[in-house]
Amino acid sequence: MPSSATPLSSAPAPLQSARFMRTPNLVEPDTNRLRASIRQYFLETCDRYESLFQCLADDEAYFVKPIALRHPLIFYFGHTATFFVNKLLLTRLIDQRLDQRLESIFAVGVDEMSWDDLDEHNYAWPTIAEVRAYRHKVRRLVCDLIDHAPLQSPIDWQNPWWAIIMGIEHERIHLETSSVLIRQHALKYVQPAAGWEPQPDAGDAAPDNEPVRVPGGTVQIGKAFSDPQYGWDNEYGSHSADVESFQASRYLVSNQEFLAFVEAGGYRNHRDWTEEGRQWLAFSGAEHPTFWVKKTQGWALRLMTGEIPMPWSWPVEVNYLEAKAFCNWKAAETGQPVRLPTEDEWYRLYDAAGLRDPDDQACAANLHLDHGASSCPVNRYAHGDWFDVVGNVWQWTETPTYPFNGFDVHPIYDDFTTPTFDGRHNLMKGGSWIACGNEAVRASRYAFRRHFFQHAGFRYVISHAPAEAPAAYYETDKLMSEYAEFHYGDSYFGVQNFSQALAQHAIAAMADRPRRRALDLGCASGRATFELARAFDQVTGVDFSARFINQGVQLIQSGQLRYTLADEGELVSYKARSLADLGLQDTTGRVEFYQGDACNLKPQFTQYDLILAANLIDRLYDPARFLDQIHERVVSGGLLVIASPYTWLEEHTPRQAWIGGFKKDAENYTTLDGLQDHLGAHFRLVSGPTDVPFVIRETRRKFQHTLSEMTIWERR
Repeated sequence: MPSSATPLSSAPAPLQSARFMRTPNLVEPDTNRLRASIRQYFLETCDRYESLFQCLADDEAYFVKPIALRHPLIFYFGHTATFFVNKLLLTRLIDQRLDQRLESIFAVGVDEMSWDDLDEHNYAWPTIAEVRAYRHKVRRLVCDLIDHAPLQSPIDWQNPWWAIIMGIEHERIHLETSSVLIRQHALKYVQPAAGWEPQPDAGDAAPDNEPVRVPGGTVQIGKAFSDPQYGWDNEYGSHSADVESFQASRYLVSNQEFLAFVEAGGYRNHRDWTEEGRQWLAFSGAEHPTFWVKKTQGWALRLMTGEIPMPWSWPVEVNYLEAKAFCNWKAAETGQPVRLPTEDEWYRLYDAAGLRDPDDQACAANLHLDHGASSCPVNRYAHGDWFDVVGNVWQWTETPTYPFNGFDVHPIYDDFTTPTFDGRHNLMKGGSWIACGNEAVRASRYAFRRHFFQHAGFRYVISHAPAEAPAAYYETDKLMSEYAEFHYGDSYFGVQNFSQALAQHAIAAMADRPRRRALDLGCASGRATFELARAFDQVTGVDFSARFINQGVQLIQSGQLRYTLADEGELVSYKARSLADLGLQDTTGRVEFYQGDACNLKPQFTQYDLILAANLIDRLYDPARFLDQIHERVVSGGLLVIASPYTWLEEHTPRQAWIGGFKKDAENYTTLDGLQDHLGAHFRLVSGPTDVPFVIRETRRKFQHTLSEMTIWERR
């Protein structure tokens, strides 16, 4: 790697032969050194990326799709440059585009389609010379920014320079994904290129694999926003887990070991495949791993720019569906609980092996392009009692990707991770021979659809523990999301959270009364239920809607609620709230939720010291019945708190069932009049009426501001 004293230039530098620059330290206090480091990181990345395309044999190779589910390589040649422009515009480091036409063509790179989602649109691709010229313009632009744009250290998530690092790391991701596409190209379209030679060591026979015990322990995952290295949004937040002891295969599964599955009819016998795996088999017609080539003289292996006799000691490269089928087959053969590791188990293995992130020395792993452009024997790089815990090939896990507690999206790349929170994208860990920069560090989290091919293989584990993953689900229903934000989200225009305010009023009104049991009737998503539990021994939340209650139950079970918020049109933002964020994490043992009808409550809902009915009565089908019977649920001296904006609508309450809001005997008859008439026999009004405001967010620029009238009644 060149020293910081090496003259810097925007002209292409010679391809570095070893130690491709590692992801830089972004908290370097000397801004001149920081500029120099980022400039070198950018230029080395550009050079290495452009050199990869020298593996294409002719111009036609740029425009023919290697596989039907991806764009041709001309797209990826231009896409990484356009990405810089788009992100720099969003951070206002630049204020105009370089080439509107090309940036329209190369903007959208999310084309990881399923086999039933083919993109057959025709594209008017530019010439290779046009794209090269465009890339050079972007190169000069970014170099000029690095040299002259205002810079303050550290470069963190909020710093405009984050966009520059993001662009570099994004190009390093495509360095790998483009290499896979080149590997999937027809041989006539590829050629050997300097710097991209495969490793010469095909190895001897593969070693016999064996399970090695990994001691149990706690894993702590999640990057702090103060971390000195760049990270993608899914790396931030926190996650901890206690991992039971398990056994992990000493080696990655080799081509030799996987051959037994192939020869046993693994691709023809669908017994060991998941339903998704069977569908993929029907689509692909696969009979063996994609990069295996069957010849009359035996098996060969397709590499990036050619074929070699099968190196049986190299790791097999398959998608998740194939790896899962192998594990199921091996479990049936051995009678042991064989499966892929979870993400938590991989971290436990990493820690048990005593590994750390790459430094400026050559990696003791087939990682970061330090040792050539291919895999190598699975018994070359020892990591503790195992081999290839990192490097050689990515390792599939059982874990569909999910957000850590405290997850947030970066405002200039809000769709990097969130589209993968669908249960269909599984995490890969450890990196491959070409994984570099952010891809090569412990914290990296990359997930792909299960049929996707990368330089990826697997190791298996033996464990009776279930392979469970935290939920990745984001509530997208508009009403449910609005209520989640109303209950647990931000405050707007200086108005206190409504549920919190009501609970505080109710608790204050209790004074020295007993605080044993409280009922939050019409609890919706349950915020007031948790708030009341700050002061009561036991609080029950009851709502007619099971969907609302499920949000409260989810918070008890996982401590976190995730939802999307409408911003404008089809644009959304992603939100997560935890009980810990609100200081309510200690209330869960005192809270329970039930589905129920406020007009027809079950007998067990009784003997409460407090009942809160917030924004409920004008949504009931028979509010008079509710009011006439509610005294049966409250202890003598207990309180009933009613709050409502009195928004009577026939869609909720038949007109004849309204208890106010109409003329009676030619005079105005308000809902407060109705409350007094229905409650007077068993309650006395001790406080109110008091206006309690609330705000409901509909979109980023549209809010409902409402006043709810609160009255507090004491049971006689």
